[in-house]
Amino acid sequence: MERSKVFAPQEHRRIEKAVVEMLNLQPDFLSARTAESTRAVGDAIQSILSEHFQSLLGEHCAEYSAQFARRAMADLAFKDRDGFYHVVDVKTHRLGTQFNMPNLTSVERLARFYEDDHNYFVLLLVKYAVTDVQFRAEEAHFVPIEFLSWDCLTLGALGWGQVQIANANVIRVNEGYSRRKWMLQLCDALLEFYPREIGKVKERIEHFRRVKQMWESKDDD
Repeated sequence: MERSKVFAPQEHRRIEKAVVEMLNLQPDFLSARTAESTRAVGDAIQSILSEHFQSLLGEHCAEYSAQFARRAMADLAFKDRDGFYHVVDVKTHRLGTQFNMPNLTSVERLARFYEDDHNYFVLLLVKYAVTDVQFRAEEAHFVPIEFLSWDCLTLGALGWGQVQIANANVIRVNEGYSRRKWMLQLCDALLEFYPREIGKVKERIEHFRRVKQMWESKDDD
């Protein structure tokens, strides 16, 4: 299968380096109040990336958009000159915090999106530190989801299931990994995950049967 040239090793690393350098060249954009809020800092980083990311892509970018609803699959999207369509999910992680488990995407939505080999679901993760109100980007990852090792991923129970980063402090990248192999691993993980969820649902059903029986035994006020 032909692949997007954006994710040749030298190219995605160039973009990662450019993201870090661009963010660190921005004028101070945090106040004492926003610096305390990881959400506010994350929103500010995403806004800066939306404005500048097209230029960081350089010659690869044929079409670009950064206008998406909050619940959309993408924060940014672009089509390259070979016709590959990339939706980019921007995540931020504040170094020095306890681990967190950000959702990446719905497994059902990803499966439908990847029916077209020209589509890429891409993670753009920025790791940063804040001292007082001083922001510093330390590292960026810009990779399609299939480059993320299952050693650093997990599944969440929302809807059909969500692919999650197990711990944002730990990102393991397998450059050039096969999309076919990754999707087969996703299917295997789900075929183990769903039966466990069925077991949990059965336990909850039994619990609320007992709750119902308890309430049926009471008199009305």
